Amino acid sequence: MKRIGVTGHRSIPREAHAHVLAGLEAALCGFEGSLEALSSLAVGADQLFADLALARGADLTVVIPSGDYESCFADAAELARYRALKGRAVREVRLDYPHSTDEAYYAAGAYIADHCDRLLAVWDGRPARGFGGTGDIVTYARSLGRPVTVIWREGVERT
Repeated sequence: MKRIGVTGHRSIPREAHAHVLAGLEAALCGFEGSLEALSSLAVGADQLFADLALARGADLTVVIPSGDYESCFADAAELARYRALKGRAVREVRLDYPHSTDEAYYAAGAYIADHCDRLLAVWDGRPARGFGGTGDIVTYARSLGRPVTVIWREGVERT
């Protein structure tokens, strides 16, 4: 079974959305056989990836960074979407962090990088805005020698 992980921005500008969606679809279509998708199911790239992977019949493993992770969703709709995707997961990995801190997010991203065969990064190529952001996880995955596929529309800046 191939294991594909994701890291990516929570906010994907409208002008990049279709490109990101097509890039994720193309990356997932490139794998033959059974697939395990690893995601923390954050809003944005994580949830787009999870939706597409589930539609392809992948097994979803959700990596939950902290005990209070659900409190990080901005509203009831975001939380409901997270819970719906989590409900379709075949496996949950709960990290031991009580609170959603930068360290907890980094640990979740590192777990995904440690346990995947390839990491898909919905990333604008810029440094992380906080410890544990997409740029940090890409750097970590590359330090492991993990193949990383960057998906982003050139010329589009994240807000």
